[in-house]
Amino acid sequence: MKDQSLPEGLRPETLAVRTGIERSQYGENSEALYLTTGFVQPDAATSAERFASGEGYTYARTSNPTVTAFERRLAALEGTEAAIGASSGMGAILMMIMGLLKAGDHVVLSRSMFGSTLNLFAKEFGKFGVETTFVSQTNVDEWRAAMRPNTRLLFAETPTNPLTEVCDIAALAQIAHDAGALLAVDNAFATPLLQRPVEMGADIVMHSGTKYLDGQGRVMAGALCASRQLVTEKFAPVVRTAGMVLSPFNAWVVLKGMETLGVRVKAHCDNTLAIARWLEAQPQVARVYYPGLASHPQHDLAMRQQNGLGGGVLSLELAGDTPEAARAKAFHLLDSCRVLSLATNLGDTKTIISHPATTSHGRLTEAQRQAAGISQGVVRLAVGLEHHEDIQDDLLRGLSTLTA
Repeated sequence: MKDQSLPEGLRPETLAVRTGIERSQYGENSEALYLTTGFVQPDAATSAERFASGEGYTYARTSNPTVTAFERRLAALEGTEAAIGASSGMGAILMMIMGLLKAGDHVVLSRSMFGSTLNLFAKEFGKFGVETTFVSQTNVDEWRAAMRPNTRLLFAETPTNPLTEVCDIAALAQIAHDAGALLAVDNAFATPLLQRPVEMGADIVMHSGTKYLDGQGRVMAGALCASRQLVTEKFAPVVRTAGMVLSPFNAWVVLKGMETLGVRVKAHCDNTLAIARWLEAQPQVARVYYPGLASHPQHDLAMRQQNGLGGGVLSLELAGDTPEAARAKAFHLLDSCRVLSLATNLGDTKTIISHPATTSHGRLTEAQRQAAGISQGVVRLAVGLEHHEDIQDDLLRGLSTLTA
């Protein structure tokens, strides 16, 4: 069934609902879920052509209509020519590195990135001769000084997990392009509803669809958004061969989740700002990390890059005379909650509370955690859609019973 093409200039909230693929002959209004591993070919010549060119649908490890719908919707939201799905956010990063780099190449990476990302570069890619220099998230001069003749990629997430540090995307893009390198940005925290990195010069946008794109903590998914050339020539061959493919069911779930992304992200931001302001007033809290607060070191930059909103994640720090004492306070706060979920992930409708030093960044060395500023007293909140006063009351159960 031939659909009318969408008009130009649609806003992100509309693109998140309407972008997809053509309807089938049945005219379904909600995108179809194609649960099939293979596709019957009309004749041998067409089959040979499709397998040679990669066009059309042949085998689900190569492409699937439901996955295509997800990819087109996300590319439209990010303002890129194309996107390609992956089995998870980490799978997307693996795809990016396998597609772009070889032994002897050099990467500059923020030392404040997600713990698994740090380990992937520091431990796994190093085995294959890819060198990585870790620099300050916020110090542009460190990024510039780290560049080498063999630097091929700069990679940052903004805001970071868990301390919500913000990098200057435009400045990093300029550094990368001056050296003939590419800039990749992990946009899972902000989503394209708050910031579109390609509009500030980034070449690649990475997503963990597991988070806000899905929005209800149901499935794993990842993606890279980039130029059509990068997607078709660099990334698609890796997926076709290595198999970090996004399943059609997971693609369909995230596709449906993206339809409510606009209203959810705004609600997450409103809730998080209210809780961040409340936490700043609590005597037991030594510090609150949230870009929406005027006290945040990169507040002005964040407001420019993120459409004036702070996002849905904050961290708080509980002070202690020793790391062990700070950790005991953090554990007390976590164990006192009766409403919030003690879990991993973020972007869920349910508020999730976690202790980064023993979870998301638990596999790092103590030196790596200290370099990233993650103390034993840091507690991360991925704020959900409950009433903000109920979240505050649940936090107060632990805060009000902390001992010195």
